Amino acid sequence: FTITKPPWYSRTMQYKRLLMISLFSALIIIGAYLRFPLPPVPITLQTLFVLLAGFLGGTRTALASTAVYLLLGAIGLPVFSSGGGLGNLMGPTGGFLIALLPAACIAGFAGNFAQKAEKPRTYYTLCLLYGLIATLVVYLVGVPFLKYNRSLSWSVAIQAGMLPFLIGDCIKLLAAAHLARSFHPRMAQLLG
Repeated sequence: FTITKPPWYSRTMQYKRLLMISLFSALIIIGAYLRFPLPPVPITLQTLFVLLAGFLGGTRTALASTAVYLLLGAIGLPVFSSGGGLGNLMGPTGGFLIALLPAACIAGFAGNFAQKAEKPRTYYTLCLLYGLIATLVVYLVGVPFLKYNRSLSWSVAIQAGMLPFLIGDCIKLLAAAHLARSFHPRMAQLLG
């Protein structure tokens, strides 16, 4: 004896997922414009919204949202903090932008496991753990890309592409985990 879901249920779920992908893509774009210009890599809120997309939407939603954002920027729409076009992906901040994809995937693991987490504290801990790993991946891809793009020494690349961002990224991680814990029940209710 199996219970089959009506055809309208799957269509409704697809529409809800598309809505979530669109919402998180828009938030990532807004996060790119909320910036503090620090050459060569500005401080933005993109990573906050990428983490939030993973924590609330899971891996597929976070990857799709981030991919839409990167695709819009690659075709020339001014969605990156420095404008749009493929040149931005090949420029000094390109590694940080490209690293948002694996970061979204890793943060999405917290969202995937959220259904299994019985306590809000466990969910919050998962968000912090996977968010920290995702943030480290952004540095592991972005800093070497910056080093080779600008022909910098390792110490200068680390000073320009990582050290000024550590405190801000920790704050963004804590904020994303807190927001995810607050909005998770509503998101679970929306997705039914």
